[in-house]
Formats: sequence, structure tokens, C-alpha cells
Amino acid sequence: MNDESQALKSAVESALNGDWHRAHQIAQDSGHPLAHWLHAVLHKIEGDEWNSRYWYRRTSRQYEDYTDSTAELRAILQTLSAL
Repeated sequence: MNDESQALKSAVESALNGDWHRAHQIAQDSGHPLAHWLHAVLHKIEGDEWNSRYWYRRTSRQYEDYTDSTAELRAILQTLSAL
């Protein structure tokens, strides 16, 4: 796993542990496609649907794909682990 993927994994783990701000900072600073997905989920968790949908449009996923943000964060971790 490269440094950027490792940073994103750390961001997802931070989000799962309730550290939204740290997770958001890492996602915001990354241009990696999975960072866009993470960014979308973080704004969904925050309740900022407009911003979340903006970030989803930069991915191949949809806002409605997951109703459980924890499950979605775990899907991002799984995808990162497969890299």
C-alpha cells in the first residue's frame, strides 16, 4: 500500500472512531479518487447533503448507495486494502 492509500486508510479509521475533523482534513488534502468517496461520506455524516452529493458526483457511486455510513466507511477500507 502506498503512502497516499495508507493516509486514506488512517482517515477512514479516524472517521470510524468519531474523529470527523481529522478524517476530513486528510480527505480534503488528497486528490485520490477514493478520497472523493470518503469526502462524500464525511459530508453525509455531517448532514450536509448538498456537499455530499457534490463529492459523490466526482465518484462512480451514488448518495443513495448506502444508508449506513459505517458500512460505507468499511467498504472504503475494503477497497483501499485491495489496492
